Amino acid sequence: MQLTLFCPIHSSYRVHQIAGMFDVSLAGRAERTIEFEMPPVGDHPGTTARTSLSPVLCHEWQIGCIVGPSGSGKSSIARYLFPQSYDCVSANHWRSDQAVIDGFGDLPIKEITHMLTVVGFSSPPSWIKPYSVLSTGEQFRCDLARALLGASGDSAGSVLGSLVVFDEYTSVVDRNVAKIASAALAKGIKSGKIACQFVAVTCHYDILEWLEPDWVLDTATGQVTVYSQEGRLLRRPNIELEIFRCERSLWTMFKTHHYLSGKLSQTCRCYAALWQDKPVAFCALIPQQGFERWYRVSRIVTLPDYQGVGIGSAFLNTLAGMYREQGFRFSITASHPSVLGHCQRSGHWKAINVQKTGSTHSRGRAVVSFEYCS
Repeated sequence: MQLTLFCPIHSSYRVHQIAGMFDVSLAGRAERTIEFEMPPVGDHPGTTARTSLSPVLCHEWQIGCIVGPSGSGKSSIARYLFPQSYDCVSANHWRSDQAVIDGFGDLPIKEITHMLTVVGFSSPPSWIKPYSVLSTGEQFRCDLARALLGASGDSAGSVLGSLVVFDEYTSVVDRNVAKIASAALAKGIKSGKIACQFVAVTCHYDILEWLEPDWVLDTATGQVTVYSQEGRLLRRPNIELEIFRCERSLWTMFKTHHYLSGKLSQTCRCYAALWQDKPVAFCALIPQQGFERWYRVSRIVTLPDYQGVGIGSAFLNTLAGMYREQGFRFSITASHPSVLGHCQRSGHWKAINVQKTGSTHSRGRAVVSFEYCS
């Protein structure tokens, strides 16, 4: 397929200087033709209508990616293929006088917090802050959540089940953050928690294995690779954590991201999880009052940049297994949706107490205690 682009050339003294210095041909307009293979986008309402697609390519897909160097035509191809969906993402702006949780229009609060959690931004203390004060990684995930919910400008309308095209995907974030965010997004879409087709437009090849796209259009070559047809699916690399006993002082870098008090008991046993030599999660355990050989989780936090891929859950299960092997009982009491969801889905935890209206420190929200069983 060929896409021809035009832009006007405005005559000026300096334009003619450059033309003379570098032998650049001057005309009324500049023209460029981009050649590329057609990705398997089918006839989705958000795409440019066409009728000559090969039946082999028109199969179901969930995630696509347009990748290539800067200036290779990624955005132009995305605009051509997905004119409606591309436009809805580019209008993604945030107001400076409101919390990010208020930047999703009239959508229900449960739908907003669910999407923020699914994309790996599971930090209530940061939800109530303005977009401008968040970290670059947090801002990226807010942009992603709002695009997936179909929100733009001052209003929002859910378009789940539709097509979302996200340009400059991971362009402004740290590369480890980009990988984790991509894995969180892929997990959400492939599990059905995010019911849409998603196209990432990016200049970064390092996120492909983490995003696990069904097809990739590489604008450097113009070629499309359909992984699900070729029997060589992209697989996310393993995330290997190192877990060790740590000092209480490490809590300082985690406490602002916990949804309860930042205080830590003097009797805590503290543990950290490292990924690529960086602390990414923290857990504090305290003895259960009135019982011998029983520890419960007092605080567990995964840094926002590393949320959404199961690091906290794996950390929690590993610690619980270690203590059970040593003959201790091990429990956690929580009200955070992601912790409750993990314990309820897991076969390793059983609910031992439920307080539907909360406790002294958590009035108005359900609190559930779980004990690790195996």
